[in-house]
Amino acid sequence: MELNLIIDILTELDTFQKMQPSTQTSLEDFRLYLNEKAYHQETPRNLTNKYDLEVFDLENEIAKQVIMLGRYSKHLIKKSLENHPDLINEDFTYLFRLMDYPSLTKMQLIEKNAHEKQSGIEIIKRLVRNGLFEESPDKDDKRSTRISVTKKGKKVFQDSMKDITMVSKIMCGKLSETEKEDLLTSLKKLNTFHHTVYTNLRNEEPKEILKMVDNA
Repeated sequence: MELNLIIDILTELDTFQKMQPSTQTSLEDFRLYLNEKAYHQETPRNLTNKYDLEVFDLENEIAKQVIMLGRYSKHLIKKSLENHPDLINEDFTYLFRLMDYPSLTKMQLIEKNAHEKQSGIEIIKRLVRNGLFEESPDKDDKRSTRISVTKKGKKVFQDSMKDITMVSKIMCGKLSETEKEDLLTSLKKLNTFHHTVYTNLRNEEPKEILKMVDNA
């Protein structure tokens, strides 16, 4: 059994080296190659065949990639904000969105971040407590409170953007400029669809939302 394992390793190593004959490689390069190969061999079809489920392979794979990219980006943003103790992942997105406006109501800002009300309120409270946001009465609606970015918040934003920009560069990986532009076009189209769903159909059952896709 150990001999077969050695043969498998040597076969994989030979394949790996033939893929890049003019490049000097290391053990770490080989490990990354094996990891990437294993990742590409994963498919939702394996699990769904096992349990005899109806699936949409292409859509499932896209959903999987989006979910994983979200997790990778969250990890990278968390690391990049370690030098900015007044911010954590979601705090930064709220600060980033509010920088585009003189002020917003709490619910306007929460909806722009596609969050549940309670989660958004907690984030806003934390940003107010840390001195990055300030509250003021809404002159047109006494029931609402408006929030704006403080002088400290603007400075924290400027400082943290240097690190976030680095994360953005990393998240785009080794895509070419054309690939980035094509991806951005698709992502904007997808986000426009989901913004419409979130704004108008957030309380509908998934089966009802699916009709928008099937009828497109």
